Amino acid sequence: MADSKKSWTHLDDINRVFCCKKTSMSEYVQEHWKEDAFFGFQFLNGVNPIMIRRCTALPSNFPVTDSMVFPDGQASLAEEMQKGHIFLCDYKNMDGVQANIVNGKQQYLMAPLVLLQKTPDDKMMPIAIQLKQQPAADNPIFLPTDSEYDWLLAKIFVRSADFSEHQLNVHLMRTHLLAEVFAVSLLRNLPMVHPLYKLLLPHTRYTLQINFLARLRLISKEGVFTLFSSSGGEGMMTILRRSLSSVTYRSLCIPEDIKDRGLEAIPNFYYRDDGLRLWDAYIGKRFLGYYYKNDLEVQKDSELQTWILEIFEHGFLSKRNTGIPERFTTVAELIKFVTMVIFTGSAQHAAVNSGQYDFGGWMPNTPISLQLPPPTTKGQTTEATMLNTLPDVNVTVQGMATLWLLSQQSTDFVPLGQYPEDHFTEESPQRMVKGFQKELEVLSAAIKDRNEHLEVPYVYLDPVEVENSVAI
Repeated sequence: MADSKKSWTHLDDINRVFCCKKTSMSEYVQEHWKEDAFFGFQFLNGVNPIMIRRCTALPSNFPVTDSMVFPDGQASLAEEMQKGHIFLCDYKNMDGVQANIVNGKQQYLMAPLVLLQKTPDDKMMPIAIQLKQQPAADNPIFLPTDSEYDWLLAKIFVRSADFSEHQLNVHLMRTHLLAEVFAVSLLRNLPMVHPLYKLLLPHTRYTLQINFLARLRLISKEGVFTLFSSSGGEGMMTILRRSLSSVTYRSLCIPEDIKDRGLEAIPNFYYRDDGLRLWDAYIGKRFLGYYYKNDLEVQKDSELQTWILEIFEHGFLSKRNTGIPERFTTVAELIKFVTMVIFTGSAQHAAVNSGQYDFGGWMPNTPISLQLPPPTTKGQTTEATMLNTLPDVNVTVQGMATLWLLSQQSTDFVPLGQYPEDHFTEESPQRMVKGFQKELEVLSAAIKDRNEHLEVPYVYLDPVEVENSVAI
């Protein structure tokens, strides 16, 4: 089937591939992927939880009206925004990107805007979708009240755009490539006896190797992503450039990112809940407070200062508007930055990587490419239209196989907080490690207890499931 360039003729046919590799979550996705509530759920607890933000004013290029989304007149957008119930996902990074050619056919990648509403029963429900950035007569705003396949196909285009945004920005750029920057600067500038080297080295395990393999097997000229995804090839570089320009220090620090996106109080947001607890538990504050007694010691550590300077210059292109520090002046600054480095390579990577097959194994929920343009008028879309829009059989198979591989734990997986190579010999640091491990055990137990009461458990930030480094 990996060589078949035919289109799917029926959704059930996809089971011929899907039945070979299933997880309990991927089976749940297959059953619920068409539902609006599950579509909205994925913006909070799927593999891309960093797109959604609270909407306080509609973008000028998204002219949704009250009559569109509240036809009964029982509410208004202004009122719902005031209450903090309206949310936006804007895929502007995809705007104007040259889509790929796959199997000799032009592919299509949209730059949608999605409006969502938190309902009284605490569900996140999509209420409007515009598939291109600029409003026009041939760019309708799709609504849940439209025909079944108009609305479903609009959501499919969003999910396909989310695949490219997730893979290139959220996953590759913001975890793999940043972890490589931190690791290379560490290996170049800090001697093995330096306490920060000892602290961070376990969080760099396999990172350079896995990134080498990603460049070779996924995003090279003959890589799977390049050959089969709608954003492969020329479009990939456009998206990566735009993604780098959007990276800020605040967006890499989960407490500030959650606050900036206005998501502090949204219910059922388990990525936020577990991520914040992990951020607070991280070991850096214990170690660094022990080795640096005051701010002057930080300022005088020339090796430490060279480490952060190279990160600023080579990782963030010396752009001060990113907020990335050029040097450290206080212990608190150092602790915050090192916490971000460890979080990025462990928890954040786990959150955006480990569930890839769970949510993308059932291809219609996350198509890696689409091969028809979106409808320009309503009322014309059928099931046949949807099937002809979905990727060909071979593209589906290649995508599923890749997501399966990337979602697997390695045979020598090292969970967060475990340090097989004992770099610290002093009694105090060893005591700190044990304290950190105890905190992680408590958090793991709390997450497991919560998940027992959830229809869809959120397991990706359970410390026993989080790898110490970007290693897959």
